[in-house]
Amino acid sequence: MLLSTLIIVLAILLDWLLAEPKRWHPLVGFGKLSNQVERLCFKTTASNPQQLFRGVLAVCILVVPVTVLSYFIANTAYWGVLFSLLMLTFCIGHKSLHDHAYPIAEALESKNDEQARYYASRIVSRDPATLHIPRATIESVLENGADSVFSALFWFLVGGAPAVIFYRLANTLDAMWGYKNPHYLYFGRFAARLDDVLNYIPARLTALSYAVMGNTKQALRAWYKQAGHWDSPNAGAVMASGAGALGITLGGPAQYDGIWHQRVILGYGNEPTAVDIRRALRLLRHSIMLWLVTLVVISGLTYYA
Repeated sequence: MLLSTLIIVLAILLDWLLAEPKRWHPLVGFGKLSNQVERLCFKTTASNPQQLFRGVLAVCILVVPVTVLSYFIANTAYWGVLFSLLMLTFCIGHKSLHDHAYPIAEALESKNDEQARYYASRIVSRDPATLHIPRATIESVLENGADSVFSALFWFLVGGAPAVIFYRLANTLDAMWGYKNPHYLYFGRFAARLDDVLNYIPARLTALSYAVMGNTKQALRAWYKQAGHWDSPNAGAVMASGAGALGITLGGPAQYDGIWHQRVILGYGNEPTAVDIRRALRLLRHSIMLWLVTLVVISGLTYYA
């Protein structure tokens, strides 16, 4: 426990100091490999059950060998600790999330809405022309904070480098294939469900963290009453709690590929502004500190017990 906590603290510091590498990021390379595997496994003429099986096969081809290899490397003497530190650092996306969201707030505060819209379009999948920029940005911060920070930390604590690598690869495949459109409806279903399962507990720990570090009563109320009405059970818990913690409203109508989706309203209060983007980033930082302090305390008590 003490070693895992030390690795987590160092990984978070390294992620913040070094940020996301501009070139040779492992997840970027994995994404390119995934495109190649998709071209091999996806077949337009396949029936729905066959397409589902091909999706399962594609996930196994991409995830299992890397996870098994990482298990052996992580358990080697000396190099295992360094490998675990590097892999966790690559799997955490806190600084990257901050670097994408902070310029949006700056552009909005400078009244440069078009620049803000361009920046926001790089982190959300909905149609840029119809974006409510602060709302879309905060939703991304809260949800991706759960996916790329807290879920990664949770799985590292559960199973070390192999577990966090398995999770992050599955999460990447969900981001690539987990769409409910004709192309991916069956091929990407296993990737989407696997990501849902892996994020179930971490998402609720994230929602609890947001509640503790924000308006606790309002966050818990929004989580309890509103999260179940969201399309994704995991994202619903995270964003409802985050919206309640910040005292703002999220959700509402959003346009994807020219089609309007009537999403439920999450949270309580006014619609978010540029200032609330900064507040959401601060909530994320404070929640990370909550995890670190908790881990350090537990590690200390375990060590001296």
